[in-house]
Amino acid sequence: MGASQSAFSEQELDDYQTLTYLTKKEILHVHKRFATLDSGAVGSDKNAKLPFTKVKELPELKVNPFKDQIMKVFSSSGDGMTFEDFLDMMSVFSDDAPKAVKVEYAFRIYDFDGDDMLSSADLKELISRLTGEDNALNEEQMQQLIDNILEEADLDDDDSLSFAEFEHVISKAPDFVSSFRIRL
Repeated sequence: MGASQSAFSEQELDDYQTLTYLTKKEILHVHKRFATLDSGAVGSDKNAKLPFTKVKELPELKVNPFKDQIMKVFSSSGDGMTFEDFLDMMSVFSDDAPKAVKVEYAFRIYDFDGDDMLSSADLKELISRLTGEDNALNEEQMQQLIDNILEEADLDDDDSLSFAEFEHVISKAPDFVSSFRIRL
């Protein structure tokens, strides 16, 4: 009788494993990490919806300049994350998620206005977040960088990047997959 009690039935674990890129052991570990964000709420309801203020306490999100966008993209409700939302996020950021899935979610995270295109405004926001407040570019440098990105990647000259154009650019970035992950 010394076996540890799982929060999930074998069927639930099988279902989660089928729907994610994670093993059963990794799913249980992800739930443990979810529970550490609010042990009271998750203790009484394993799929409790945690507010974004709790979720952003995850160490990997705390330091990520895109944490608000990441939580927004993975939240099914828009105002918090359930365990299943959290599991989806951790699955996409896992080492075993295919590059195509990672690229799709990266595009959604970088599409700040949600119009399915990366416009100059989206690129400006992306660059600003990547460079940080202390290393901000002046307006001229920022515009030059945006122009260079569009010159290289905007194949149809519409001054924005479609998903296909973004995917094409990412295909040339060998370190993308290793940088788009959260270690379990």
